[in-house]
Amino acid sequence: MNDIENNEDLYKLVDEFYIKLLNDPSIAYIFTEVIKIKLEEHLPILVTFWSQALFNKGGYHKNVTQLHLDINEKEYLSPELFKIWLHHFNESVDENFIGLNAEKIKTQALSIATVMQIKIHNERKDKN
Repeated sequence: MNDIENNEDLYKLVDEFYIKLLNDPSIAYIFTEVIKIKLEEHLPILVTFWSQALFNKGGYHKNVTQLHLDINEKEYLSPELFKIWLHHFNESVDENFIGLNAEKIKTQALSIATVMQIKIHNERKDKN
């Protein structure tokens, strides 16, 4: 197994990750019913996001946290959903890659999920 080295590797990772997500009924509904994701359009955006995060290139300029806060307005993104998301993400990395970048991307995913959960929690608290 090789490390994550380029955008082709990232595409493989996010493609396999979304296969797992969409085959897991405990989380798939977020993508199929709540946001009705068009995977063929979404995957290149994800590759750009992770390329920016991992390689400091890629040109992703959207506010990923705000995007998830907007989704949370439609359907509560619970801590359990984040656990499922992280499990599938880490499993997708571990099944396909080994090395420094593989470990780095898992750490970044955990950081992103943690920040989003804190912001979602704070937003819910502010509304109550």
